Formats: sequence, structure tokens, C-alpha cells
Amino acid sequence: MSANKSSGWIPAVTPPPGPTGSRFPIGAALRRTFAKGYGPPQLRADLLAGVVVGIVALPLSMALAIAVGVPPQHGLYTAIVAGAIVAVLGGCKFQVTGPSAAFVVILAPIASKHGLSGLLTAGLLSGFLLVAMGVARLGNLIEYIPYPVTTGFTTGIATVIAALQIKDALGLETGPLPEQFFDKLAAFWRARATAHLGDLAIAVATFALLLLLPRITRKVPAPLLAIAAVTATVALIARLHPGFSAATIGTRFHTTVGGVDVAGIPSMFPMPALPWGTTPLGYGLIRELFPAAFAIAMLGAIESLLSAVIADGTTDTKHDPNSELFALGIGNIVAPFFGGIAATGALARTATNIRAGARSPFAAVTHAVVVLVAMLLMSPLIAYVPMASLAALMVYVAWNMAELHNFLGIVRVAPKSDVLVLLTCFLLTVLTDMVVAVSVGFVLAALLFMRRMSELTESRLTLDASQEGGSTKVPKGALLYEINGPLFFGAAQKALRALGLRSKDEVKVLIIHLGRVPVIDATGLVALENTISGAIKARRQVILAGPLPKPRQIFDKAKLEKKHVGLHIAADIDAAVALAERLLAESKTPPVGPTPPA
Repeated sequence: MSANKSSGWIPAVTPPPGPTGSRFPIGAALRRTFAKGYGPPQLRADLLAGVVVGIVALPLSMALAIAVGVPPQHGLYTAIVAGAIVAVLGGCKFQVTGPSAAFVVILAPIASKHGLSGLLTAGLLSGFLLVAMGVARLGNLIEYIPYPVTTGFTTGIATVIAALQIKDALGLETGPLPEQFFDKLAAFWRARATAHLGDLAIAVATFALLLLLPRITRKVPAPLLAIAAVTATVALIARLHPGFSAATIGTRFHTTVGGVDVAGIPSMFPMPALPWGTTPLGYGLIRELFPAAFAIAMLGAIESLLSAVIADGTTDTKHDPNSELFALGIGNIVAPFFGGIAATGALARTATNIRAGARSPFAAVTHAVVVLVAMLLMSPLIAYVPMASLAALMVYVAWNMAELHNFLGIVRVAPKSDVLVLLTCFLLTVLTDMVVAVSVGFVLAALLFMRRMSELTESRLTLDASQEGGSTKVPKGALLYEINGPLFFGAAQKALRALGLRSKDEVKVLIIHLGRVPVIDATGLVALENTISGAIKARRQVILAGPLPKPRQIFDKAKLEKKHVGLHIAADIDAAVALAERLLAESKTPPVGPTPPA
């Protein structure tokens, strides 16, 4: 498009390579935005959308940080730093990045065991893993994770998040909580005598407003209206009745700024500092945190790319998954230096961004600026937000995240293997931790994939043309063995197991047809060689009928014809049948020589 036809400041230019064809996985979404032309109308739409999303992200970021076990300002730092960086460098035009409910189950045990410095360091390590995934162009591999695995994760995470809110929703005084899920529930039960009716009333009122307000209006985000209304009401009741008390951000959290104790969150820009604190970062700490960092990176990649895929479906666009992973990694590397915890693409905030009319990544950048301005100007007011209100907000998030209808739908209609994977991932997420759940989930995904692929590999024996289903004329004395499907380590034994040649079989030539085998790996080649060796030992000629599967170089390097005397390779099945006829004819020809004496 020529410049004079563009209505924006930046005229449209030739678009960059497609989503999976970008030369460098950096800023793909921003480059596509500029390629289409960007001007004042798009900027106004982005600014309005960013304000709306920033208002939604403000209470949610604080609630997520508190759920993890760190002061609320660290959730705001995450939305500010990671939210802006990932938007500029990422591959999805509408993605909003920040703290996520999916991370609560992973990050809470890290914060409990290693403190804030360990939590920030784990997020930093996950950032390097995500950058490596983006550079290696592994973004598309996330598509191969089965739906039961992701559903089991998300429903399990939602269950744990909702259970963790019992403490603040009831105002319980439990002290430090144990790590295991049922031990936490037991601690809540033992502290039941400390329950505060006022906190329960605040939580119920907030949750009711979160459910009702979207039915009345969607112009103003429900979390803002609900928490603002409840906070104002609680402050008014506390002024009119001095005996009334409820835990708030200001009473729960304090920060020392310049030697002065500040209630709630500090009104200052996040300052850079080493994530691991004053203790030097050593190999021992890295080794201890690496499993958690791996789980953060894997879950963050899944969450972010799923959010981008859903955004694509809503807006009829395409994202660059490798650019998104690279940007997410950079965001998680930089954010810990400013006090930000692990971040990923947030589906709810991304959906809000789209509904609010976002046109480009600048909407997500605006959202980060709004959160920063609110933190700088509204910190005294934020200190009055009741903890029970944030707990109710987290329960609301968990309810939407669980998607029980999808979970129950898989249980009801899916194959037993899928149901087993679903329940395993769910129970491991709830009963152990996300490090174990993510690791086992990926293994189950791989095993499920291998089983499904092996089911696609079929085989058939044909003795002669009169056999039912025989499509190739096989000469008498030959046996045709056809394999249909990939011959890899999950299917090789199954495919070749049916070839049980017995010594009494009058078979002199074995034809193995590989023309319908698309790929073969080392395990498949070993199984094939074992079959060839067994047939040759039984004094049978063997013909491999092509075209040979990929990768072809595996056959060239193996040099099968030199290794196995009695093996022949034919270009196709017709050439193999002709070669079999010739070999059979030669075997029937009597040897030439003098007639032995009578």
C-alpha cells in the first residue's frame, strides 16, 4: 500500500515473513502492526483499551502476589516491567502479560522455602529457558501437548488456588502454612476458632458483586467496581464503628522506604537490584531451583501460547509463537531485577484487551503504564483494600479458570487413556506440586502420543494373489509383508511382531514392502535388521521394496546389502515382485555339471 493511501503516521509497508517464518524471533507483532500502518485512530483505541486492562490488572496483580506469599507490590512490578517488555518484543498483538493464577501453585512453595530472593531467582532462570526455547523455534511444539494434560493442570491449579483463599476469606490466624495441600486444609481447620465474621461478610459481598456486575454493565471492569465499593463500605463502617476491624493491605504489609515505615505498597518506581540479594548466586542454589524454573518455563509457555491461540481465533490474526516465547523469556529475565515475579500471558486480561478494542501491542504497554501511575498516585487508597476482597477475587478467578464443564466432558466422553491422563495430572497438581505434575504430564503426553502413533502402524501378510484382500500378485514361494505407517520406537516391535516365519513354511523369498512407511528411526531400523537376519538364517532371500522411508541416509549409512548377504533392495513393489520371480526361478534351475555315475 502506498503512503498516500495510509491514514496513519506510519504507512503500510511490505509485511514481514509469516508467523513461523520470521528471521529473528523479536518483535514480530510490532513489525506486523507497522506493516499495516499505524496512526491516531489506532493509538486512541489502544490507549482506551490499555486503561481498561490496567484497571483490571491492578487488583488482580496484587491478589496474585499475595496468593504466592509475597507483598502485593511485587505483582504490580511484574505487570509493569514484564507487561511492557513482552508487548514490545512479543509475537501476539493482543497479549497482556503479567502475574498469572497458573503460577500460584508453583511459586507459593518456592516463596515459602526460599523466600523472595529464591522466587525471583527461579523466575530469572525460567526466563533463560524460555529464551532458549524461542531461539530454538520450539514454539510450535506446545501444540502437541494433549488437551487432557492442560485441562488437568488448570483444574488442579484452580482447586488449589480456591482452597488457599480460605485463610484470608475467613480471617484465620494460622501462622506459617505447611507445604502439602491436605496439611494446609488441616491447618485451616485447627484455626477455625479464629475465624472473623466480618472478613467472611466482606468476601461474600465481593464475590456476589463480581458475579452480578457483569450482568448489569460491562463498560467498567467488575473487579474495579466490586473492590472499590466494598473497600469504601468497609472504611465507612470502620469509621462509624471503631470496634469493627478487618485485615487490609495496609495492616498486613509494610515497607520501609528511606527509614520510614509505609503501610501497604510504596509510592515509588521499582528500583533495580540483584534478584538473589546479597548472597552470591552459586551453583548449589541454581541446581536446587532449576526443577522449579523448568516447571515455570514450561507452564508459562503453555499458558502464554494458549492465550495467543485463543486471541488469534477471536481476532482472526496469527501470532508468532517463537517470538512470543523469546519475549516472554526476556520479560522474565528483566522483571526479577525490578522485584517482579514470574510472568506469562494472561488469558482473562488478553480477552479484556480484545473486547476493549485494542489494535496493537501498544495497548498492553499502556496497561503497564496505567498500573505504574496507579501505584505511584493511589498507594494510600490501596492500603484500605480488604484482604478478604482480594481472596474473593482469587476465588472468582479460580472458578473461571477451572472450566468444570470441560473437565467433566472429558471424563464423560473421552477414551479411558485420556481420562487417566486427565485425573493423573489433576491429582498430582493438587496433592504434590507443579514440578512433579508438569514433569509427569509431559511424560504422559509423550507416552500417549507414542501409543496413538503405534496404533496407526499396521501390517499385512500376503502369500499369493488368491488370498483375500491381496492387491499384488505374489509368486508361489514368496511372501509379501506390507507395513503401513511410521516405523519408530513406539511401533516397530508391533509392526514386525506379526512376521513369525516358521521353518515349515515353504517360503524362499520374503518381500518387505516399506513404500507406505513415511519415516523410520534407529529403533525401527534395528527391528527391521533383526527380521532380515532371522529370515536369512532360515535360508530365505529378503527383498526390501521401496521407496525407502525417510530419513534415507539411515539406510545409506547402515549399508544393509553389504552387511546381510542375501538381502536385495528394489525401487518399488513391482520391481520387488519381478526380482522375487527371478530368484525363485534361479532356485529351481538344476546345477550345471557332469551326470553322476549310476
